[in-house]
Amino acid sequence: MSRLPSAAAATAYQRRWFADLKEQVAAGTPLALVNADAPQEIFRAMGIPYVVNQWWASIVAAKQHTQEQLARLRERGYPDYTEQYSSTSLGSAFAPESGPWGGLPMPSIVLAETTGDASRKIFDVWAEQPGVTFYPLESAAADTVPERWWELMPHRWEEAVGTDRLDLMTGELHGLIRFLETTTGRRFSERRFTEVMDLVNEQEEWNRRTRDLIAAARPCPIAVTDGIPAVMIPQWHRGTEWARDAAKALHDEVAARIAAGTAVCEGERARLMWIGRGLWFDLDFYRRFQDRYGAVFVWSMYLAIAADGYLRYGGDPVRALAARFAAFSDQLYTPPWSAEWYVHQARTHGADGVVHLVSDDARGSWATTRALRAAGVPVLELHADNVDARRSDPAYLDRSVGDWLEAEVLGG
Repeated sequence: MSRLPSAAAATAYQRRWFADLKEQVAAGTPLALVNADAPQEIFRAMGIPYVVNQWWASIVAAKQHTQEQLARLRERGYPDYTEQYSSTSLGSAFAPESGPWGGLPMPSIVLAETTGDASRKIFDVWAEQPGVTFYPLESAAADTVPERWWELMPHRWEEAVGTDRLDLMTGELHGLIRFLETTTGRRFSERRFTEVMDLVNEQEEWNRRTRDLIAAARPCPIAVTDGIPAVMIPQWHRGTEWARDAAKALHDEVAARIAAGTAVCEGERARLMWIGRGLWFDLDFYRRFQDRYGAVFVWSMYLAIAADGYLRYGGDPVRALAARFAAFSDQLYTPPWSAEWYVHQARTHGADGVVHLVSDDARGSWATTRALRAAGVPVLELHADNVDARRSDPAYLDRSVGDWLEAEVLGG
């Protein structure tokens, strides 16, 4: 099957955007490096270009440059074996012109939530580089956990996240705005920020419709390797008309394929979920099981969290943005937030099995596996890093998944 047009268009757009970005930075425009779970919308509203840390790590891995970047960490005495998804970009700081697409320009601002000791230390090293300032955000926890948080978040986010957590992050975001105004000379416009937040909601509504179409479709109409870039590249451009329109284009293509009876695998025998980050160094991984077994990956967290994790309506726009990110990691990694959501997604998508990628830095993976198995869903845990292939022999991964499919999913 030919590649999904929206996936190809998004990839082409991203290459053009990155080339333009490098020219802007070379001309003196300040650049931010931000984590995937950071409030990028403030940068969007202020016209400050940014690169998403984990997106760059995925490009480096897909182009087989990860080991070069990790070696630069190792040469300087830093560990090359922990949180590689977050630390790969740090390797670029020591050789900005190296790597795919001409390398990552040196940022002047880095932004991340301080989740875990290693993550904090990665960004502390960034802050030691000449001309780089690190703005940290706290990582708060809650005493109570809402049931079916995905139903509450769009409109009842104060109830879902909790007032204390929102007070903390709202204050930090106002501090971030003041910091950016002081360091970049850019001004924060409430009107522009409200426009950005409205565009994000429009984009995620399209993603929600697309997710629900795929959940109900039999057979699956698109490959997960098309769905991920078609969703995530626009996600990194949230708050723009292009991103909103790209999300609509993906929806329309999926709807058209379903109406035409198009199947990504004509002999579909099993519907699988992929829980965890994308296996960026081996994207062909997903197709191999489709070809050999008729086992199709119909779900990844990327479209699903776009559908359920971002919509925020009403209230003060800055506080609504705080509600988007104060509990973001909980939704994906902290039980029972995450575990209940994955079970719900498995049921709505008719999943016959789950392949669960467990990285060394994963939080709460055990609870996700336990909850799915308790719900009657077969789960295979793959212990591997999603960008570092050193401990991820393709033959071993293929054999593990193949044996599991034959024994637990396809009924021998």
